[in-house]
Amino acid sequence: MDNIDLLITLTQHERDSNNVTIAFTMGLKAAQKGHDVTLILLSDAVHLASKGYADKIDIGKPFEPISKLLPAFLEAGGKLKVCSACMIHNGLNKDNLVEDAEIIDADYVVDAIMVAKKSLQLN
Repeated sequence: MDNIDLLITLTQHERDSNNVTIAFTMGLKAAQKGHDVTLILLSDAVHLASKGYADKIDIGKPFEPISKLLPAFLEAGGKLKVCSACMIHNGLNKDNLVEDAEIIDADYVVDAIMVAKKSLQLN
């Protein structure tokens, strides 16, 4: 199991663009401060790992659009994890995921929650 300073769990997608934006904004800020950050996409949020999907979400100033936040989060060392069962349920294909997205299972989610120093849940 990875060392996780901040674990962010997200279940929303474009229907709750505010929570999506908050998740990626806070994850990016924590990663830029040198923290080990893992963002787990569950339920509808798995769509965010699909190539091009981030282009749909921009809530406006003062926030950046997800199309900028997602790559910046990954470049800052943030880890993006995608629930495999949620992918299957939502009809997503692993071949269409953004680079650096990692597919995980329920065991990983439980273990990550148990070892994370801090968590932020946006559901």
